[in-house]
Amino acid sequence: MTATIAQTINRTNPQDIEHFVVEGLHCPSCIREIEGTLKENPAIKNARVNLSTQRLAVEWQGGDISDPLGADHVIKTLKNIGFKAFPFESSSHAGDDEGKRLLIAMAVAGFAAANVMLLSVSSWFGSDMGDETRRFFHWISALIVLPAATFAGMPFYTSAWGALKQRKLNMDVPISLAVILACAMSLMETISGGLHTYFDAAVMLLFFLLIGRYLDRKMRNHARSTAQNLINYRPKKATLVNDDGSSAETAIEMLAHDMVVRIAPGERIPVDGIIIKGLSDIDNSLVTGESLPIKAEPETKVFAGTLNLSGALDVRITALSGKTLLDEIISLMEVAEQGRAKYVRLADKAAQIYAPAVHLLALFTFLGWLFFSDVGWQQSLITAIAVLIITCPCALGLAVPVVQVVASSRLFKSGILLKAADGLERLAEVDTIVFDKTGTLTLGQPELVASDEIPDTAMALAARLAKTSTHPLCRALIAACHARNIDTIACDNDLHEEAGMGLESIVDGVRVRLGNRQWCGISDQRENQDRYSELWLKVADQEPVFFAFQDRLRPDAVQVIAWLKSKGFRLALISGDRADVVADVAKTLGFEDYLGEAKPQDKISKLDQLKKEGRKILMVGDGLNDAPALKAAYVSISPSSAADVSQNAADFIFQSENLDNIIRAYEVSLKSRRLVFVNFALAALYNLIAVPFAAAGLLTPLIAALAMSGSSIVVTANALRLNLTSLYHSGKTR
Repeated sequence: MTATIAQTINRTNPQDIEHFVVEGLHCPSCIREIEGTLKENPAIKNARVNLSTQRLAVEWQGGDISDPLGADHVIKTLKNIGFKAFPFESSSHAGDDEGKRLLIAMAVAGFAAANVMLLSVSSWFGSDMGDETRRFFHWISALIVLPAATFAGMPFYTSAWGALKQRKLNMDVPISLAVILACAMSLMETISGGLHTYFDAAVMLLFFLLIGRYLDRKMRNHARSTAQNLINYRPKKATLVNDDGSSAETAIEMLAHDMVVRIAPGERIPVDGIIIKGLSDIDNSLVTGESLPIKAEPETKVFAGTLNLSGALDVRITALSGKTLLDEIISLMEVAEQGRAKYVRLADKAAQIYAPAVHLLALFTFLGWLFFSDVGWQQSLITAIAVLIITCPCALGLAVPVVQVVASSRLFKSGILLKAADGLERLAEVDTIVFDKTGTLTLGQPELVASDEIPDTAMALAARLAKTSTHPLCRALIAACHARNIDTIACDNDLHEEAGMGLESIVDGVRVRLGNRQWCGISDQRENQDRYSELWLKVADQEPVFFAFQDRLRPDAVQVIAWLKSKGFRLALISGDRADVVADVAKTLGFEDYLGEAKPQDKISKLDQLKKEGRKILMVGDGLNDAPALKAAYVSISPSSAADVSQNAADFIFQSENLDNIIRAYEVSLKSRRLVFVNFALAALYNLIAVPFAAAGLLTPLIAALAMSGSSIVVTANALRLNLTSLYHSGKTR
């Protein structure tokens, strides 16, 4: 089933889109700054930044990223505004350089803070300390803090300076302003011989901010999508089998179509291909989400990134690195993660007013304390600094994206691909589910009915003709023979195939035909069961043998439909198949609302009728005739065996044979929505409590730094709870 996905997923990473990893992203204002700056370039059609995955997608107007104003221009532009960027492919080898820099800066700030605190304690409690001694201690503090704050604060200063050069603001501007003001004010007090300095507060502020930023980065790295890390599953080298049978190790980039590669047990498969030699078991969980390995033998399709478990395999290449199923999945996941969901847009709008509001609030706080109290300008400035720090909207900016990334990762591990950025939000709101039949409730694979009643000799003879045919019923007949351990040997005589009729050959001197009743000369009065597809075997004048085939229901269809009905969903079955076949399936599964022999416009009409009733509809379908309905529904899901246009129209794609993917996707959507609302509540509660306390002078800059960093970590940790919840699976949870 998974074989079709590589052919059917719409390319989401065409030549006019390039992906980058951006270091230095901390809040929604960083996103607005990057996107706004890049969009000023007329060659760039669109730029989208994902805060949680640190990813930037740039879409070019002309689709020519080899232009001089291409990737290098993007990297240079981002450098000018304080962000370091790498092309996505090369970034996988770059390591977490920003994390290392943050760790070093944090160590420097911590060392300086520990030493300055010793001097500060002496000043605080040395009541009989002379002015010269106190001034000496202040100068030592200045000598420690000023270089330490200059170095440790660089992550904030460079980002803030880059924004200011573009005449824009980000949230590192108030942080930098707070640190610089505290150090400058303390230096002035030291020069003038004042009693109070705030060197300890400035360096401790940096220390706590860096701790928060480093932990926040580690948490977001942990929460990043599985799809972003899929590139690590792609081997860098492969064993190439030469025409003379010898083998040699070569780089993936040197491979070409139709070459043969050898995969040893325990190795990951480097490319998509077809097995031509060997027997093994394949861990296909990367593709399907199913933990049980599949049997691999000649003619089995295999995919890049999957694991060869038991035997050596020779594989003929059908898709190279960059165009494999693994690459398609990465691209598909990126589209979903880079998109702007409804809740993300809401959070962005709320965060957009923060930058100017923060500075105005800090200014009014300073002026209020200065003119309406007797605390002096120093304490007024310290209070304003606390306000600058605590109002950073990082928690609000992370509230939605981090949930979206964790959710898409959880779905992927279950074998479900999220295509639409707002698909989860819409899925959580559905109350009606409309199913197609063939390939959706059923596997779309005919199966021989009552094969045990057919003699082995008739099965073997029919298989001799069917062996060379690609017709679905012939393939189903061969599969039934394999299930009964009946040898399937192709005819060694000339075989004639009449299009639309059947096959004919001479076997042991006797004319044998396999095909429809007209081809085999069967009277229309003979047994004819409309509910089945049929083949007939006619050997000379002998009594004909009837083979009946029926499309098999998905293994868990009965349980899944029962679960959906128990949850109060309104269910409908609409299919283009024969009315009596649809009625049988509806009766088996318990559908009360069903329609057979439906044309595409009939499905649209049914959806329109449900929409007029105020219903929010999930459409589940796979055929070409389902594509309009999938697009018209409120949200849609297709299996990976679906036709190209259906998968392109769907919001989700599930890859295993089980129908319970629908339930798991729905459960993840509900849990994601709850987590988003909790994150919004946490971010709002933080601001409602912290901002008034800071403006009232009840919080020091150190406490403000702890609160601001802690709020970001709290919303990220809350999102990670999604990985701890169990999901429905074939009547159980997992």
